[in-house]
Amino acid sequence: MLPILLLALLVTQVSGCSVFMAAKQPVKKDISLFSIGVPRTVLIAEYGAPIISEYKDNKKIEIFKFVQGYSTGAKVSRAFFHGAASVVTLGLWELVGIPTEITFSGDEMAYLVKYDENDLVDEVIAIKTE
Repeated sequence: MLPILLLALLVTQVSGCSVFMAAKQPVKKDISLFSIGVPRTVLIAEYGAPIISEYKDNKKIEIFKFVQGYSTGAKVSRAFFHGAASVVTLGLWELVGIPTEITFSGDEMAYLVKYDENDLVDEVIAIKTE
């Protein structure tokens, strides 16, 4: 009887971790904003502050680094699947679901952006993409 109670306790404690991880994945960023003519403020609003900001040859140069995440629909469907699989397998799915969510946690991306004198994007160089 004790092993069954311990198993039930373990299932209730572990169940839902992959659901939470799937729901908390990073959001999908709009990389089409890395286009000529886009204002600097729009890039900062979408990607946050650049990791490097400097002037070279009288031009502002910045590097944006971020994790490209997933759409809301993808995150919801993954969380729902993990929840259903965890219930059906009495929590054993978490042995697969948690490593899956750790592996698929978004792609790190980086872009170098050069601006003109009006702080509009003049040139974009993809440093690290999917």
